[in-house]
Parts: sequence; C-alpha cells; structure tokens
Amino acid sequence: MFSYVVRRLGLLVLSLFIASLVLFVLLRLLPGDPANALLSVGADPRQIEAAREQVGSNLPLGEQFLRFLGNLARFDFGNSFISRAPVADEIAARLAVTLPLALLGFILAIAIAVPLGIVSAVKADRWYGALISTVSQLGIAIPVFWVGILLVMAFAINIRIFPSGGFPSRGWHASVEALRALTLPVLTIAIVMSASLLRYVRAATLDVLGSDYLRTARALGAGFTEAFVRHGIRNGAVPVISILGIELASTFLGAVVIERVFTLPGLGSMLLLGIEQRDYPNVQGVLFVSTLLVLLVGFAADLVQRLIDPRLRDKVGAGS
Repeated sequence: MFSYVVRRLGLLVLSLFIASLVLFVLLRLLPGDPANALLSVGADPRQIEAAREQVGSNLPLGEQFLRFLGNLARFDFGNSFISRAPVADEIAARLAVTLPLALLGFILAIAIAVPLGIVSAVKADRWYGALISTVSQLGIAIPVFWVGILLVMAFAINIRIFPSGGFPSRGWHASVEALRALTLPVLTIAIVMSASLLRYVRAATLDVLGSDYLRTARALGAGFTEAFVRHGIRNGAVPVISILGIELASTFLGAVVIERVFTLPGLGSMLLLGIEQRDYPNVQGVLFVSTLLVLLVGFAADLVQRLIDPRLRDKVGAGS
C-alpha cells in the first residue's frame, strides 16, 4: 500500500506539471500580449517595453515557463493587473465561498442519493421504488441553472425566506447571513448531483442484490438486512466512490454556473471576471487551483477505494 501511495503521489505531481504546461501554452496562445492589460490607449514604445518587462513577456518562452513553474510551486500567482492586489490572497478569499458551497452541496447530495438509491433498488418492484427511479431520471435532464432559478422563484421571491443571491460583505464573520446566502445554491447543487448519483447507487445496489456472496450469506442463515449491511454495502461502495470523486470534482469546476446564478463571489465569478478583463494572473491562478483541487479529489478517491476493498490492496501488493 505504501508503494502505491508513493507511485500515486508521483503521478499526481506529473499530472500537475502537465496541467501547468498546458495552462502556460494556452495562455500564451491567446491573442495579444499580456502587457496590454497594463497599458492605456496610445502608449509609447517605452511604456510598452516597461510593461512587457513587468509581466515578463519580453523573456524567451523557456525562461518564462521556468519562472512560471517556480511561482506556481510557491503558490505565488503575482498581482492582479486590474486591482494590483495579490492573486493568492484573492483566491483564498474566494475559496471561502466556493469550498463550503461545493462541500455542503456534495454532502447533502450523498445524504439524499444513498438512501433513496438503495430503496429504489431494494424496492424496485414497488411503486415508490419505480417512482424514485423515474424522478431521478427527470432530475438528470434538468439544467442546473434552471433548478437554481426555480428555487429563487419559490423561496426568495414568493416565500421570501432566503436571499436570491449575493454574499455578506463580512463573509463568514456574519455566519448566519452567510449560511442563509448559501442555502439555495447548496440545494441547487444537491438536487442536480443527487439525481445522477442516485442512478449509480441504484445500479451498484442491484449488482449487490444479484451477487453470489449475498445469496451465500442468506443461505447460511443471515437475514437480508444483516447480509446486506455486512457484505453488500462495502462491495457496493467501491464503484460508487470513484463516481463520488468525479461528482465532487465536477462540482468545483461547475461552480461558475451556480455562482453566476446566485451572484456569489467565488472562484467561478473570479475566473469569468479575469477572462473578461484579460487579467492573466487571476485566470492562471484560478485555473491552477481548480486543477489542483480536482487532482487531489481523484487522489483521495483512489486511496479510499483501496482502503475499503482489500482486493485492490492485494493487487497493489502483488504488483509492487
């Protein structure tokens, strides 16, 4: 297991290096010089050269890339071209919105999808089992922004118990207002994610119900609930965990839509604003942090799978 963790960490670092290379190349393929964001109309050649020297675009590409990697290794994303503020500080402030939004929505989605997915599989021959499955299929087809708009209309405009958008200027120092501001966005994520996650839980549970080891446990005298809890849940959880990792990663990446609908000051809105203003330090900082979060989620999901399933640990041990 230790050797697998070391190899997986090496793969994580390699993936991060490749992602950094792709990010560097894509930003340099954009039309125009990054220094243009610092210049006003009618700038003279001396001002242009000074701006290029300030952002480093006058250096050879190889030297630019090495400087770029060194800055990323120190989590130094430079200063914003527009606000002149350190990008790392701005990202940290924005993560205080995006991380709770994604994690709370993810946890709520699991709390909804896992029990309902198990019920829809175990009671597939009952009307409510079929109803749960049908509703989840409809939920997958609904766009996330539409769910958000419906929740705003219901709970912010008609009933008026939650704000329709925004986030308190004091941030989490005003914890009650912050939680109220995130309630509808979290519900939006949970509803959309639980609809798709429920399908995977249902499929995994159906595989467990048809497995030989569950029938053997029943034949040896164990009741259905005992056999399912002792032998079924662990085996059914293995494929679901990989899906959970993908869902959580997609939540981080898809936060831009939710934050746009609810006007939340998170990473997604920072990325859009950086693209609109051609603020390259902001764009590369947000993309790098987002990529790092996705890779870390995948790494954690792999480790949890191997901790749960001893067969995967045996494969790792045999291969090392």
